[in-house]
Amino acid sequence: MSSQWHKITEHINLLPWQNQLCVVEVAGKKITLAYYQEKIYASAHKCPHASGIMAQGFIDALGNIVCPLHRYKFSLQTGRNTSGEGFYLKTYPTELRTDGWYVQINSSSLWGW
Repeated sequence: MSSQWHKITEHINLLPWQNQLCVVEVAGKKITLAYYQEKIYASAHKCPHASGIMAQGFIDALGNIVCPLHRYKFSLQTGRNTSGEGFYLKTYPTELRTDGWYVQINSSSLWGW
């Protein structure tokens, strides 16, 4: 499996933020973007617990993304569940370059995984 960097925006103000969160489609995949402490973080579109839309949640005071359904909390940096339920939220590397923000997405295998 290979990975590629995809440009998501030239500037953070060009994204449709609500509560510091938004959804974008990259390489045919919906992902959630979070803006926290002047950095963009990327994660799965849905919560691994009950498929809540992560962009409908919020970022707590500690910098965790919180699912809107059951308030499960995940680290923006690692995707690790911080509220004790043991789930993991898929995260994607992001990078600020001279021409904008990029996210790294793995190319799908034959079966789309």
